[in-house]
Amino acid sequence: MQNAVLGPLKDKRIATVDRIAIAISRSGAPRPQGLSSLAACTLAGAAQGQQGQGASPAPAAGNGPVPEDFVDITEVAPNVPTRPRNGRSASKGAFKTRCGVNAEGRHNSDNVIVAPGVGNGAHHTHDYVGAIGVDAFTTDDTLAAANTTCTNGDRSTYYWPVLRDRSGVEEADAGKPGGGAEGNVGKILTPTSASLTFVGSPTTKVVAMPRFLRIITGDAKANANGGANANAAWSCTGFENRVQLKDKYPICPAGSELVRTERFQSCWDGRNTDSADHRSHVAFADARGNCPAGFKAVPQLVQRLTYSGLAGSTAFAVDSFPESLHKPVTDHGDFINAMPERLMKQAVRCINSGRRCG
Repeated sequence: MQNAVLGPLKDKRIATVDRIAIAISRSGAPRPQGLSSLAACTLAGAAQGQQGQGASPAPAAGNGPVPEDFVDITEVAPNVPTRPRNGRSASKGAFKTRCGVNAEGRHNSDNVIVAPGVGNGAHHTHDYVGAIGVDAFTTDDTLAAANTTCTNGDRSTYYWPVLRDRSGVEEADAGKPGGGAEGNVGKILTPTSASLTFVGSPTTKVVAMPRFLRIITGDAKANANGGANANAAWSCTGFENRVQLKDKYPICPAGSELVRTERFQSCWDGRNTDSADHRSHVAFADARGNCPAGFKAVPQLVQRLTYSGLAGSTAFAVDSFPESLHKPVTDHGDFINAMPERLMKQAVRCINSGRRCG
């Protein structure tokens, strides 16, 4: 009984002090440390007073997710929409770039697209593959000169919020900005696979992406912003005709891996590599596969991540801003194209000719 009362109270108190700390840091003052622990300690005496011999401790500190954010994948009806039919000018090929799974543990809580020059601008932790050493202070020049984890010389940067096992084991960032200090708790999970594939258009040939084109798919604050830009897709291996679009984490059965899929925008305005809102210069094709007027079809990045060891689990969540409560709808992906021009031309030829390369 005490957990049912003290757990939600503690979560609310921690969330409140987290919001206060964020407001202080955004005003330019140093962000206070240890407030979440202080909030938890204020309830410790009450918890001890109510626990009997052998009783379970209060739940670990956190600010989500909640049981309603999960669904058993086996109870979901097939729901993947039919892809547009290929027309006579379709570009049917695919180009795969292999960049690893971040087994080296390259992480930070920066976001060079949205908050360049601002340390901990994301307030949650990202995995990085591709160009090595990307952070808030990376420039086009340093990106072009970077070493890379990709086997084909692709110096693009691909990054996404980490997924954590929240069942009890803490990560090294437990008390640090971007980690536990902002409610992102638990062990960071390394994907078992990370597939980065560029595909074509069902209606036309694709043109080369400009170098240093920036694309963000999904919305890290989708639960507050209304979901218009949400593009999360969660599923399980063996059940990928039942993709949980946007708002649910799937509970996977034994023998099945968790799947995160992000489809990036495939239409470019033909002029800009970025825009003030980091979205207006790119767009998704419509239901028939057509780009908006004035936009050109470019290779579409499809990012697919898998994770093992989570069958039957609801003790995992994606990193998020504190106010985003680790909702599955807030999943997102970031990409800056830094392929050498010859490699981008190779990808375009491959896709337009209907081949599968890489």
